[in-house]
Amino acid sequence: MPLTKTFHYSSIDATGRKSKGTVEAPNEAAATQMLRQRGEVPLQVSGAGHGLNQELKIPGLGGRTKMKDLAIFARQFATMTSSGMSLLRSLAILEEQTSAASLKAAIGETRTDVAGGVSLSAAMAKHDKVFPRLMIAMIRAGETGGMIDRALEQIAASLEKDTALRSKIKSALTYPAIVLAFTFVLIAAVLIFIVPIFESMFKNLGGQLPAITQFLVDASHNMWWIGPLLVILLVGGSIGYKRQMRASPEFRLAVDKLKVRMPVFGSLFQKLAMARFSRNLGLLLNVGVPVMQALAVVGETTGNEVINIAMKDVQGAVRDGQPMSSAMRHHKIFPEMVTQMIEVGEESGQISQMLDKVADFYDREVDSAAESLTASIEPIMVLVMGAVVGGMVICLYLPMFTIYQNIQSN
Repeated sequence: MPLTKTFHYSSIDATGRKSKGTVEAPNEAAATQMLRQRGEVPLQVSGAGHGLNQELKIPGLGGRTKMKDLAIFARQFATMTSSGMSLLRSLAILEEQTSAASLKAAIGETRTDVAGGVSLSAAMAKHDKVFPRLMIAMIRAGETGGMIDRALEQIAASLEKDTALRSKIKSALTYPAIVLAFTFVLIAAVLIFIVPIFESMFKNLGGQLPAITQFLVDASHNMWWIGPLLVILLVGGSIGYKRQMRASPEFRLAVDKLKVRMPVFGSLFQKLAMARFSRNLGLLLNVGVPVMQALAVVGETTGNEVINIAMKDVQGAVRDGQPMSSAMRHHKIFPEMVTQMIEVGEESGQISQMLDKVADFYDREVDSAAESLTASIEPIMVLVMGAVVGGMVICLYLPMFTIYQNIQSN
């Protein structure tokens, strides 16, 4: 008999009554299925959090809408609409249970607009900083074709995959970031606590300090202003970088070009961009969004300015009657395999299916690249940290050899 776990759930029945409780099941999917068999629509199913499994919430930092929050919102919205619940009731329930402040406010205003006769896509478009343009375009297409529940289902699947991809990238970058931060902490600790002890000892013994050791001593004396300056530069640089990324397309283009050319991470960033591009374009075309509009939306939702500019060029070529695949071949950002698959899709009339296959392929490639990158970068970062700290220790012991030679000569 398989082992069961306890899952907390919140659900709603056919009459609209909400309920919360726990259910015993082997996994989350089984718990969800058990609730549906009981005639309840699951709104949230999660394992019982203990210790490190509990989600940490920091006051003042919970207002920003995260991709994970949007994925949960889309999945719950799709589940409720597919079960026959009205849009207004679904939005009211989602507004009540959403914890992210910005998303909660956007859902509330959207519900008010929909109650006043505005279409769902038009109401959500007023909050384009919360709801991605891809989501709005797909909902608009779903409204036109009378398949809004299908559009919401595909949006949820897309956001969940995007969240998983982002998680893989963060996992690959977390270890080097931690090691790098720990290295800086060790350097600061050596300069603040260890170097003054050696300096006092060198003064008592006399002798001229080597240049590299004198540099460490001078850095130790000036740590009171060097440390705060570095923090200010780091925070200011981060804020300036984010503002430039939002305000300047030229800056975004330069950064994105640099990303895909990086010696270690470039391949990973390009595969991630191709996975998002293929999935987003395939989803838009699959729900009936016109090609020209789909190309415009996908260029802005991929998160890569190189692809955005390429899509504008492809739009012009398609407008002139050229195939999409031939226009994409003029841009090096698209691998040959991508353009070939799109060409096959154009010839067979199954371009959205081909794009889905490309997205699945690059999803696996990103997963493999992230794992190999993590495995290869761990020993490199350990060597870097050891070299930096070991080099500082050697620099501190260099005067000892000079002092020993002076003692022998005397």
